[in-house]
Amino acid sequence: MHLCSAARAQSGHDLATLAQKIVPKYTWDDIILHPNQLMQLQEICKEAEYRNLVHQKWGFAEKLSLGKGLNVLFSGSSGTDKTMAAEVIARHLQLDLYKIDLSQIVSKYIGETEKNLNRIFTAATNANAILFFDEADALFGKRSEVQDARDRYANIEVGYLLQKMEEYEGIAILTTNLRNNMDEAFERRLRFIIEFPLPDTKNRYLIWQRIFPKNAPCSPAWI
Repeated sequence: MHLCSAARAQSGHDLATLAQKIVPKYTWDDIILHPNQLMQLQEICKEAEYRNLVHQKWGFAEKLSLGKGLNVLFSGSSGTDKTMAAEVIARHLQLDLYKIDLSQIVSKYIGETEKNLNRIFTAATNANAILFFDEADALFGKRSEVQDARDRYANIEVGYLLQKMEEYEGIAILTTNLRNNMDEAFERRLRFIIEFPLPDTKNRYLIWQRIFPKNAPCSPAWI
């Protein structure tokens, strides 16, 4: 376990210069979701855990030239635990989680965005890390009709990103508050799309119960 952690730390050095490393704090006991969403998160973990068996031992890797990775979209309003869900998955799988700062990736200079994306995906491959694109519609948005040179190069960036997503064999988690703004071509490449609704009254009550520490003074009726 220590050797594995040391190896990940060494290989993740390059990625740490490009993205923010998130240390997962949450477990399955912390997250409150409807049963369907919870089951989908568990299915993501199962697919990741058995990927080596299916791809290598069963030989499916020989049948797939692309699309061996696990691309996931979390869609929902702010405060619906999308980031917490990513942390739960990372902690369960014991993989490093890196949040991509889109402001550092998208460049006004032609070709720079592609270079930044290539560096991220290469470093993530070497580190076997989970990539976390928060508010991904800013980068994965719908392609526009070409009216000028900037539109054409923006569409080239989206096309390049699609290519890197297909080539990446790790886990990539995208979140969005505005799913309608996502390019349909991305959705066709996603293995899971999970909607995170606002919590109902029952779940809000459970969330408040879980968030208070055990030593916090609370009314018996609250507990």
